[in-house]
Amino acid sequence: APPPAQKQDDKAVRRVPFSKGEMELSFAPLVKETAPAVVNVYASSRVHVRSPFMDDPFFERFFGQRMPPRVQSSLGSGVIVDPSGIIVTNYHVIRGADEVKVALSDGREFESKILLKDARVDLAVLKIQGKEPFPVIPLGDSDALEVGDLVLAIGNPFGVGQTTTSGIVSALARTHIGVSDFGFYIQTDAAINPGNSGGALINMKGQLVGINSAIYSQSGGSVGIGFAIPSNMVRAFVASAKSGSGFFETPYIGAEFQDIDAQEANALGLDRPKGALVASLAKDAPAAKAGLKVGDVVLSVDGTPVSDSDALNYRISTQAIGTTVTLEIYRQGAKQTLHVTLERAPAGESATETTISGDSPFAGAKVAALSPRLAERLGMSMNSTGVVVVDVTPNSPADSVGFQPKDIVKEVNGTAIGSAEDLQKAAASKTRWWRFTLQRGGQTIKQVIRY
Repeated sequence: APPPAQKQDDKAVRRVPFSKGEMELSFAPLVKETAPAVVNVYASSRVHVRSPFMDDPFFERFFGQRMPPRVQSSLGSGVIVDPSGIIVTNYHVIRGADEVKVALSDGREFESKILLKDARVDLAVLKIQGKEPFPVIPLGDSDALEVGDLVLAIGNPFGVGQTTTSGIVSALARTHIGVSDFGFYIQTDAAINPGNSGGALINMKGQLVGINSAIYSQSGGSVGIGFAIPSNMVRAFVASAKSGSGFFETPYIGAEFQDIDAQEANALGLDRPKGALVASLAKDAPAAKAGLKVGDVVLSVDGTPVSDSDALNYRISTQAIGTTVTLEIYRQGAKQTLHVTLERAPAGESATETTISGDSPFAGAKVAALSPRLAERLGMSMNSTGVVVVDVTPNSPADSVGFQPKDIVKEVNGTAIGSAEDLQKAAASKTRWWRFTLQRGGQTIKQVIRY
């Protein structure tokens, strides 16, 4: 006879099947319950193609500078998480979209409104209006998952229609996979393919435990290595969208962390590389006020071990502002406990965001003076200063030139840029030749272009 389960509630979730009858059990009831809340997301954008002859005055005079726009489309999936019509999908599914349509499994189609989007976490929240209540998948606790748990992935791969695949949780807390700034993922071998992005990863209780986001593949198809954003991050993101915030505001701890390699672990007296090393602290920030010091190693948050800096940032980012967290730290050979109250990052002065207008290479770039709050929002170093590109309007001149969020503009045509107003004035210059200096990813870029 099979051994009894440890917990009565988990019998149906974590028990190996021992008989032929149990092996023949079907996922059908679970799929019928959850699949109606998984939707298809169709995003389209009008792309203005720049004429190859635009710099020739003859062609410019007779034909103008713009060619007719063409429409680009993308296809993905989404999950209804609130009966009022709130849908979660991936940011990369709707990036640059002028129009986003949602199709339900019952055939109904809706125009949607984007409530919140953020490239850092690769999430977006949409809202549809219609006859309520809509079917939903309740949010589960992704921290309760264990490697080996059964999961289902539901989405619309390759646009063939709603498809369900099954698998297990292959790994937890996957970091450094290069998908987004918040590198902390559930890994599954359930088949995930293009078009599944934004779809549901559900557990055997019919709860959403992840949003399918990426695959590791050299062919473009599934090879059994898929990644999903944990539902606890989704929960925090949806809460931010419901609050009406224009961006995903994460708590501010006022410290920067780095990973620990084997050599550093040995020098610190650790038995192996683990935790996150405190690299720098902001004055009068929550971490400093709680007693954290440069050189400390954070080992856990509220009792949950952290393997590296990405795992620590995830644990902090999924907390609510005002929450007090307990950090276990390692300092000079001994473990200590600190209590840190997470705050809202300081807004700073001159934090107004300005979208550059006119006819220049900068047109369409939204810029602002860096502050701790803006640096936190963009995932930049808290010590960064200057005028930063916050966002770039798709298909704008700034987009076509190649400006990216987090670019810091230092100089334009010999004029130092110290504020958003400085950049707007510089962009109003009547010239065809542009010389500018940027900082991108710690590197200085000098560029001269004719526009």
